[in-house]
Amino acid sequence: MGAVPDPNHFVDPAPFDPGAARETAGGSASAWRLIFRKFLRHRMAVASALVLLALYAAVPFVEWLAPYGQARRDGDFLYAPPQGLHLFHEGRFVGPFVYPYKAHLDLETFRRDYDTDASAPQPLRFLCRGDGYAYLGLVQADLHLVCPPEGGTLFLLGTDRLGRDILSRMIYGARISLVIGLVGVAISFALGLLFGGIAGYFGGIVDAAVQRLIEVVRSLPELPLWLALSAALPPNWSPLWVFFGITIILGLLDWPGLARAVRAKLLALREEDFVQAAELMGATPTRVIARHLIPNFMSHLIASATLSIPTMILGETALSFLGLGLRPPVTSWGVLLNEAQNLAAVQLYPWLLLPVLPVLVTVLAFNFMGDGLRDAADPYH
Repeated sequence: MGAVPDPNHFVDPAPFDPGAARETAGGSASAWRLIFRKFLRHRMAVASALVLLALYAAVPFVEWLAPYGQARRDGDFLYAPPQGLHLFHEGRFVGPFVYPYKAHLDLETFRRDYDTDASAPQPLRFLCRGDGYAYLGLVQADLHLVCPPEGGTLFLLGTDRLGRDILSRMIYGARISLVIGLVGVAISFALGLLFGGIAGYFGGIVDAAVQRLIEVVRSLPELPLWLALSAALPPNWSPLWVFFGITIILGLLDWPGLARAVRAKLLALREEDFVQAAELMGATPTRVIARHLIPNFMSHLIASATLSIPTMILGETALSFLGLGLRPPVTSWGVLLNEAQNLAAVQLYPWLLLPVLPVLVTVLAFNFMGDGLRDAADPYH
């Protein structure tokens, strides 16, 4: 007589089939998938990642998104305050519209004052023809997502001293300020992985030489060194070459911290059995570092990158704000803030400080996302 099966025994009597193995909640999932799952539980980090994704997705289309060209001037609306965006007029839904401005000169203060004419709503235009531009410097076009009303204006964030739309210039500036962070981090990561990998894998005299180089670079005051190197750029360089020069300067000064982190990790990993096995099989030092050592802490590198990009963006913003970084006609968030150095102008026209908002949003988003990635990549968290 056979034994009666235990109803609380949940062992599957079927033979094990390796090809039919399925992913379980905590077992066969890859390390990257586990990191991604932990990252999704960090709501602030996910929200920040979505914000950054939207910002970088808009970078190739800034000409299409901006209602005006970045150099478009309107002499009739100097230092115009922000126009309000409305949907309803006298209780009736009209759609997105603005009220027109009426400018007049105050003879007592010698300032331009702007009055709003609330009797004539001006609906905005969408997917319309506006200021011409060369898309990516190649294709001539004039299509915009939103345009000012026919015969009207659309200054949602006001204008500057030359009558240029601040919102449009902020959108154009996003391309430079966001890209310079990625390129600068790419340079610093290449140098950090190179010097840190060499020091951590070979050790000895090579490690000592790299450590002394790192100490020399880190002992230099960062901001004065930035200022000195930026001032050394030839004044006759084109804005494009100045952009690349600033990017290289930021990348060359930000690699020591990453190099030390890579060195410390490689000093621990190089004694592992899988490294010795690779060396016995004839793998070169370059292959051991690139294929076996660095991938073992790639999650840490990704988290470090997301925390380094804000430093690059703030560095470019600071240099441009001080007049030693990017220069007009190039538009970046730092260049826009440079125009707000005049305290009297800021007191009278506070909307000139609005370009600081995208800087704050971007830096905070990178920091929150970096915190989420760091926690997700930590196996002990």
